[in-house]
Amino acid sequence: MIERENYISILEKWKDKQVIKIITGIRRCGKSTVLKMYREKLISTGTDESQIIYLNFEDLENEQYLDYRSLYDYVKPRLNPGKMNYIFFDEVQLVRDFQKTIDSLFLLDNTDIYATGSNAYLLSSEIATLLSGRYVEIKMQPLSFKEFVSAYSRSFSLDILYRKYIETGSFPYTLQLQEDKSLVKDYLNGLYSTIILKDVITRKKISDTMMLESVVKFLADNIGNLTAIKRISDTMASAKRKISVHTVENYISALTDCYVFYPVNRYDTKGMQHLKTGQKYYMADIGLRNAIIGTKTGDLGRILENIIYLELLRRGGEVYIGKNGTSEIDFVVIKNGGKEYYQVALSVRDENTMKRELAPLENLSDNYPKYLLTLDNDPVISHNGIKQIYALEWLTE
Repeated sequence: MIERENYISILEKWKDKQVIKIITGIRRCGKSTVLKMYREKLISTGTDESQIIYLNFEDLENEQYLDYRSLYDYVKPRLNPGKMNYIFFDEVQLVRDFQKTIDSLFLLDNTDIYATGSNAYLLSSEIATLLSGRYVEIKMQPLSFKEFVSAYSRSFSLDILYRKYIETGSFPYTLQLQEDKSLVKDYLNGLYSTIILKDVITRKKISDTMMLESVVKFLADNIGNLTAIKRISDTMASAKRKISVHTVENYISALTDCYVFYPVNRYDTKGMQHLKTGQKYYMADIGLRNAIIGTKTGDLGRILENIIYLELLRRGGEVYIGKNGTSEIDFVVIKNGGKEYYQVALSVRDENTMKRELAPLENLSDNYPKYLLTLDNDPVISHNGIKQIYALEWLTE
């Protein structure tokens, strides 16, 4: 079992604080495992098991508690009146009007509440309004490259492990299947089907499943490319499969709500403003992408870019695509009152490629940190203040 230290430390930081801890993320990214690890840590540091209440609502044994009232009636009598009670609700979005139960339990002085959910409906506008100011969202992803590497002995080089990482993906369970690639593929196909069926088609009441899958394949095939909604609609129309822009928007909204894709907006570095046009989309997991559209050797640059984007999300801040005049910067990160700029490239050993990748960063007029991340296994190099770093070492910092 891989220690998800980053998430455990966040939960520890919020322990006993008067906020509801809501962990969100794509199915099977490890939310339940993190809750288990955290419960074990509570017990090992002196919390009695009688102070812990845990319910997983995907378990049929708990089907009777899928109504907010019955759930409240189950939990309330089990609270230890003299001590803090740690309440864990796994996949809580399955409970009808769950926010009413959480809100009522939160009003008690001796409850510390943790909940997980696999889609953004968990924090829809109505629910977020009801719980406003009372919760903190902890956004969880599948394994980072650093976590993935920690599962292997040091006899493997970073580049070998990176190839494994982009081939089989980052869902924790795939580590147990890696010796059999067909099992990995079957597992990822099953996971994809579950997400599409449970989190998209059923909830959104989508009837044209083939069209939905076409949109999924289009987005997966175009990670890291500027993608206009109308372009998707036009592409389908050219293949004699008519779909409205509004329908495409609904499909993409559902796919981002269940964390399969992440939308990234553009940021004008000169005007210091957010731009409303020209989004990019990245996938939660490259293995899942391989299961959907197959492996393409020509995509390695965009795959690296996808992985860097997800890591920047983990490290905090707002992540954007940068626009500086006519130049594009792969990522602009705004956090702690400052900025960081990132260019990503497979290799810059070709002189013309080096010039092309450095140019957008050199054109920036501020003095915020600037980085060029590549798969060239070279020592850190400075190009007039722009740090060129081996991406795999940066990912495992």
